[in-house]
Amino acid sequence: MRLVGTGKPWLRAAVFALALTGAAGMARAADLAALHPNTTILFQGDSITDGGRQPGNDLNHTMGQDYDYIIAATVGAEYPERNLTFVNRGISGNTVSDLAARWQADTLDIKPDVLSILVGVNDTFFGKGETLETYAQVYEKLINETQTKLPGVKIVLGQPFLMPVASHKASYAADRALVKQRQDVVAALAAKYHLPLVKYQDAFDAALAKAPAEHWSWDGVHPTYAGHGLMAREWRRAVDAAWPE
Repeated sequence: MRLVGTGKPWLRAAVFALALTGAAGMARAADLAALHPNTTILFQGDSITDGGRQPGNDLNHTMGQDYDYIIAATVGAEYPERNLTFVNRGISGNTVSDLAARWQADTLDIKPDVLSILVGVNDTFFGKGETLETYAQVYEKLINETQTKLPGVKIVLGQPFLMPVASHKASYAADRALVKQRQDVVAALAAKYHLPLVKYQDAFDAALAKAPAEHWSWDGVHPTYAGHGLMAREWRRAVDAAWPE
């Protein structure tokens, strides 16, 4: 297994411990048959995917500390014979238009076999608000361009999400409604192009029955290590259900 990417060392020990225990707890839970031998899996998105990744050849840091790191760690441990390559190209603060600006170098040139996209929260908040129409149009253009230039690529779409924590607690109903607009766009694109849809919001909502929102996200946007573990599990479940062979 090879890890390629670029993050800061926050929660490294906790995430690594979660990855190790997850390898046992999630072992064989999802066969992930779509990840054939020598497959390259690319994760694209914003800070949630970035996870503080660092450039270079230090495989301790190239995937960051996030859900895609946990996926790479657990899947790589469970299926070492597949020689899978995991790449992280998430960049903190990115909107879908930011992704489009670097799509050639950071996606098409990598030629992934599996491409996972999670973007939308920066399009909604933090002064980077793009119109819903722009979000939908640019997102669809990226899907079309990728399928045209990389025939056979498997694309996974993740819905953005929000939790009632910190600055989003008092205004959660209104903020959640804004995020849901982007969630609906992603769901519509997944349905139109017959792509797997990772419903992160549904997973977090269900998890509230077991622990409060602060257990899963520290600021409403960025997950804790437990939240990233939940995301990794949901990603695996969705991918395995969509591509059983």
